[in-house]
Amino acid sequence: MELQGKPIDCGFYMPAEWEPHAQCWIGWPERPDNWRDHAVPGQRAFARVASAISKFEPVTVCASAAQWNNARSQLPEHIRVIKMNMNDSWFRDTAPTFVIRSSSSNKDNLGSEIAGIDWTFNSYGGIDGGCYNDWSDDMLIAKKILEIEKIPRFPHSMVLEGGSIHVDGEGTCLTTEECLLNKNRNPGLTKLQIEDELKAYLGVEKVIWLPRGLFGDDDTDGHIDNMCCFARPGVVLLSCTDDESDPHYERYMEALSVLKNTVDAKGRKLEIIKLHVPGPLHLTDKEADGLKQVGEAKVRIPGGRIAASYVNFYIANGAIIAPQFGDKKWDEEALHTLSLAFPGYQIVGIEGAREIALGGGNIHCITQQQPATHSLTQSSK
Repeated sequence: MELQGKPIDCGFYMPAEWEPHAQCWIGWPERPDNWRDHAVPGQRAFARVASAISKFEPVTVCASAAQWNNARSQLPEHIRVIKMNMNDSWFRDTAPTFVIRSSSSNKDNLGSEIAGIDWTFNSYGGIDGGCYNDWSDDMLIAKKILEIEKIPRFPHSMVLEGGSIHVDGEGTCLTTEECLLNKNRNPGLTKLQIEDELKAYLGVEKVIWLPRGLFGDDDTDGHIDNMCCFARPGVVLLSCTDDESDPHYERYMEALSVLKNTVDAKGRKLEIIKLHVPGPLHLTDKEADGLKQVGEAKVRIPGGRIAASYVNFYIANGAIIAPQFGDKKWDEEALHTLSLAFPGYQIVGIEGAREIALGGGNIHCITQQQPATHSLTQSSK
């Protein structure tokens, strides 16, 4: 069912990621020009992520008809695997952004406590600057998921990927100017107009704009989910480095300055928890040689900086599913920091997350949480 108007007018808002989930959606990688060695190492990493999350909440993995048997064979039986065409497997950006109705909203005859926003997707910049030339299947993913789940849909003409926004569920949204104000997204909209749309569709009252995202995150033009996220209302995690010679240092200091000098929608000064980036990590000759680079997807050059960040984790029901990059010092430090930031949560490190980073993102980028509605939460008790 397609809904008219804007979510805020119907009492909807985007809940924080730590609120209860009904399930998690994940795509299945296969394109050989973005996933090395015919995506075999990447698929193993995706399977580890899906299996880890499935211990805490239901998981649905979507795979093409050609890959369905392969995906099914690599995943535990309790994970649902369905057929769905896609151009690539970044469900944070192509699956719907789910919104739920606030308990204080006026009830009407809508008949649903959950809906999904179907943003416009242009492969991170369109034909002249995006990551791949054909994104026609990706544009249908959100609609298909909402039809499968029989969830109402709010279509939106604005270009936006889910990885470019983070909310605290209490009226505040984090994003970056580098991404949302990029001329390859919505050149006809001003910063104020984009902010107004975020407020109307996410149900937020304040947008905090960081200047830029993680250094090296050229695929997404600086998505917020590699740079900064909420741990809980009033508390953010920030990708940092203590190496002043690292090009990311300048971006980190810019973001730190903004965060220190702002308040959230409730007027709280933000507590900032620093998560040091790994490495730096770079694409090896062997990894680049494993790609079938034929000009249809963004070219990966040996020696290029990998956009690796520990902020790119998934909050499951009672657990943090966190990337591990093979950098012993910072991997261990990240798990320790996350354990302090999320007391009461089980911290699960995913070995081999470098394989996901090679494709241009990480655990948060390949997942999309479907929040539990009040009725679902009640029925599960």
